[in-house]
Amino acid sequence: MILGIIQARMSSSRLPGKVLADVAGAPMLGRQVERLRRSARMDELVVATSDQASDDAIADYAARLDLTVVRGPLEDVLGRFGRALDAYPEAATVVRMTADCPLTDWRVLDAVIERHAAAKADYASNTPQVRTYPHGLDVEVMTARALRTALFEAADPYDREHVTPFLYRNPQRFRLEFLSQTPSLAHLRWTVDHPEDLDFVRHVYGALYAENPDFAMADIAALDWNSSKAV
Repeated sequence: MILGIIQARMSSSRLPGKVLADVAGAPMLGRQVERLRRSARMDELVVATSDQASDDAIADYAARLDLTVVRGPLEDVLGRFGRALDAYPEAATVVRMTADCPLTDWRVLDAVIERHAAAKADYASNTPQVRTYPHGLDVEVMTARALRTALFEAADPYDREHVTPFLYRNPQRFRLEFLSQTPSLAHLRWTVDHPEDLDFVRHVYGALYAENPDFAMADIAALDWNSSKAV
């Protein structure tokens, strides 16, 4: 089984509540789930949120989307991923995603999953030392075994909060694989951290969604960027 885990919280310091902000008539998290469910490789999707009351709204909304929800410590996101593994002990591969990236392209996601499998890697991503994909199209894929190793051994709070650094900072222990593309689009910012980022995402959906809900990375890149403040 390939298990996709979306980490989500309401308490963003820069844009609180962003993961449920409206994007083309639906919460941003819902738009992302809609895109991720087109993946031909992922078998299950889980939302991993905190056990804080502030994240009850995320849990309630995810349940309405027929998603499994796991909850755990706010700062120990790696611990939440461990609870997702406990809920799906049959999972052999895990895909990590964040809820503030509603432009995720399932084609890129599946390509990273396929690279991970072909290389028999412990960890694979499309964010090597020299990035070539837009910020916001990040995909990380790892074996459940490697993730469990991080879960039990990682002690640094940074590693616990960001889930995967324990893996890619230990190349002597884990087989790493990376996906790059040409030409590079690393200069583009498609993640949502600030109000202007949310405006940009709404601009993209407004321009593309009605005609083609399954718009791709190339469709976004082809838009008139001069009309957006986020680029």
